[in-house]
Amino acid sequence: MIAPARTTDSISPVEDRFLDLLPTIRRVARMAFRHWGAEAREDAVAEIIANSFAAFARLVARGKVDVAFATALARFAIRQFHGGRRVGNRFTIRDVMSPAAQRRRGFAVEQLDHVDLATGEWVEAVVDDTSTPVADQAAFRCDFPAWLRKQSGRNRRLTEALSVGHTTADVARRFRISAARVSQLRRELYDSWRQFHGEASDDA
Repeated sequence: MIAPARTTDSISPVEDRFLDLLPTIRRVARMAFRHWGAEAREDAVAEIIANSFAAFARLVARGKVDVAFATALARFAIRQFHGGRRVGNRFTIRDVMSPAAQRRRGFAVEQLDHVDLATGEWVEAVVDDTSTPVADQAAFRCDFPAWLRKQSGRNRRLTEALSVGHTTADVARRFRISAARVSQLRRELYDSWRQFHGEASDDA
């Protein structure tokens, strides 16, 4: 016999209580991660909701559902998130990818190939590039930081986003400009790079 699908009529009062809390929990979580990229933000919000429900279930088991408040649950879950605790994952400081391990041991795991905007330098610690001649690689590592320092702060950040493979649409959303403007800036940056090397732009 096939069991009938569960409907909203079969939701228990306890579950219904959490559903009442859910909009506020989601709002607090989205505010906490508002500066993150869209995909990372949604992943974090989903984790906060799961953590909040786990904490809510523990309060229910202890007969304390009356002290389960949405904002308190969300803020507790956010602290747990920043502490490296994830629902369904064991908390360990032996995992180098664990935020908790990184914070407790005082180290960070970072991409080896990226633009360091703090110093304006191209950081490329271990990148095996077999397609570009070594001389060209060396010249680029000298020229790129010098060229980047000539750009405005916004253009440096935009260049970084484009250089790591973000699409025009992604960059437009991130910098709150139109996709057409990103395409225009991409062209301007390209011309600026050519002029930096003493080359005439294609429009010349």
